[in-house]
Amino acid sequence: MEPRTPWQALTRADYLRGAWPWRSAGYLASGAVAGAVLAAALLVLAAFSLVLAGLPLLVLTGVTFARVERRRLALADTAPAADPHRVPDEPGLAAWLRTRIREQATWRELAYALLAGLLLWPLELLALTLALGAPLALLATPVLLAADGSEIRVLKGPLVTGYPAAGAAALCGLLALPVALYVLGALAGGRAALARAVLVPRDGGLRDRIGEVTRSRARLVAAFEAERRRIERDLHDGAQQRLVALTMALGLARLDAPPGPLADQLARAQEEACRALAELRELIHGIHPQVLADYGLGTALADAADRSAVPVDTTVELPRLPPPVESAAYFAACEALANVARHSGADRARLTAQHTGTRLRLEVADDGRGGADPAGGTGLTGLADRLAVLDGTLTVASPTGGPTVLRVEIPRRAACG
Repeated sequence: MEPRTPWQALTRADYLRGAWPWRSAGYLASGAVAGAVLAAALLVLAAFSLVLAGLPLLVLTGVTFARVERRRLALADTAPAADPHRVPDEPGLAAWLRTRIREQATWRELAYALLAGLLLWPLELLALTLALGAPLALLATPVLLAADGSEIRVLKGPLVTGYPAAGAAALCGLLALPVALYVLGALAGGRAALARAVLVPRDGGLRDRIGEVTRSRARLVAAFEAERRRIERDLHDGAQQRLVALTMALGLARLDAPPGPLADQLARAQEEACRALAELRELIHGIHPQVLADYGLGTALADAADRSAVPVDTTVELPRLPPPVESAAYFAACEALANVARHSGADRARLTAQHTGTRLRLEVADDGRGGADPAGGTGLTGLADRLAVLDGTLTVASPTGGPTVLRVEIPRRAACG
């Protein structure tokens, strides 16, 4: 398996023949350059930034430098370096800044930038100078002596006046170079490990991303509910009113028509319009019942119980709740009552709903034959997924012989009431 970092490559026999020594040197050299530029930028910020503008500029500097460091990390660590930041909810600089200030990753990046700009880059430069510059200077001693013509001082130390001494210095440089390359690999590996530990998301970053996915799903559910309500209003105020007007017009025309084939045709047309109106009303009620939007979950559950084909005893004590919560609980109850009527053979059902202040609990039980399988196409799987977006749960207990009990729990506070 190919090594991922210089540390892993150090134990391989082909380390010196591979690219890792020079990648390590490039990583440390580019770090020294980037750190020097960052130090200059920090000095400018310290000298000229205003009180109100200082924090945003520091945040921007830290985030930008961290992005450069994650890209530069590929020189010394081939594993992917993911960005720990989440996408702001809104466009614009203000939304970006609000999002970044609330993230722990932003402050880690700022601390890392201050550390790199004030301390790390001089150490990287010193390491390169000692580990690579000294052996190369020794290797160049004969060339430098030839250029000078008489004498040369090696590494600010011994004075070399002849080629035998220069050759000895070059030999020492040649022997020291492999050791220096190993030292560079170790230093680059440690430097890359520090950058990855601070700048690359680990489990905490993963949790942040999972949380963002959950929030995104919740926003999609809220948008879906808003769209359902819009469609319901459009059908109620548009197509339904036109069908009502058409039914009335056909009725009036039927009264004015003399008995005969024309009157019979008008009567059939009016009956068809009435059936279409009834189907449209049922469709509207299935999309998003007006009683749920106007009066809340408690009244909507009572209405659903009244319309059930099986008699239902209700115990409902609920305040007004957030629309996604009310909608998810309502349709779960409707699906449960529909299953009771279709599959259970029950004579009676019971619907209980209450809000404890921290969670909504809803239960539908029947005295039927039991044996219900939620995975058997009863329509509850989609409802369970919908509840999961709200951190809710749906459980079904249905032993053979009954009773069947469906429970819904959603941990949400009441929006009002």
